[in-house]
Amino acid sequence: MTMNGYGGTETLTLTEVDLPEPGPDEVLLRVLAVAVNHLDADLRSGVSRMPLRLPHVLGREVVGVVERLGSRVTGRAPGDRVLVLPNTPCESCPRCLTGRANLCPNADMPGITRWGGYARHAVAPARGLLDIGDLDPVVAAATPISFGTAWRTLYSIGRLAPGEWVLAPGAAGGLGHAVVQLAKLGGARVVGLIGDPAKADFVSSLGADAVLSTRDPDWAAEARKVTGGAGFDVIVEHIGGDVFEAALGALAPTGRLIVGGGHAGEHPHLDLIETFRNEYELRGSRSQRPDEIARVLGLVAAGQLTPRVDAVLSLADAGRAHQALADRRVLGKQVITP
Repeated sequence: MTMNGYGGTETLTLTEVDLPEPGPDEVLLRVLAVAVNHLDADLRSGVSRMPLRLPHVLGREVVGVVERLGSRVTGRAPGDRVLVLPNTPCESCPRCLTGRANLCPNADMPGITRWGGYARHAVAPARGLLDIGDLDPVVAAATPISFGTAWRTLYSIGRLAPGEWVLAPGAAGGLGHAVVQLAKLGGARVVGLIGDPAKADFVSSLGADAVLSTRDPDWAAEARKVTGGAGFDVIVEHIGGDVFEAALGALAPTGRLIVGGGHAGEHPHLDLIETFRNEYELRGSRSQRPDEIARVLGLVAAGQLTPRVDAVLSLADAGRAHQALADRRVLGKQVITP
């Protein structure tokens, strides 16, 4: 499914191309599953601030079976079932060498720096593969970005402790439903925040202690009431705009607000007085380290986390999947099986 320009879903076109050859340090995969992300749609529409070389193939979360090895590849064999890291770090730059591999400026990124998984075959760096064992490829594809980011925001950055209060905006979506599950797994108390009240039962089924809707203009005050007036210790905020502004006011003193997106507005207002008087922590979160993805993949394989797959679609339905995201009709993740 090639992307031949920036714009709407009409830019995605089924195309026959020659089977790619893996380079010396790469493998050729037969794609088993690829998850659909908001970033895919942002890349397609040209608002991601990440330039692409066109024509391009999207698809960040790729699961496949190894079919062919590059000449220098060792430790891999045809038939291996693997997940491709969404960001394979170079392992040699200053950021990689100081434990910040998620910020590697030279990362290999399927669907961005190279063609991704919206295809029947894909080429990937051999050092950027994780074994999935017997895990369902569809479930594996739905795991790395949402659950890896959730782990990073809650624990690597947010230092979440048992008994603390967590607010999860967008709780019915890919990242949000992962935040709810991982926070509960760590013994936290969680309020899920949604737009459409019809999604409340789904978020409750994930373990949320309460679910509120942004359609209630007083949702931030109601959320604080749920905490007994204390406010939230950790908020994983990836909506932006008015939600960001209201969420900041719902923090407890010394609370941590971790920002991972801003689809509803990238330039919200920030009250500096309240921020320093309450010693709020405001941190960004970018992608995930390989160890964080490996950790959540293991928890999924052990049955302790459950990625919700809203729909399994054909490659020809990629445009429809993007439209479903735009219409906010997706619970959890959508996955394409080429």
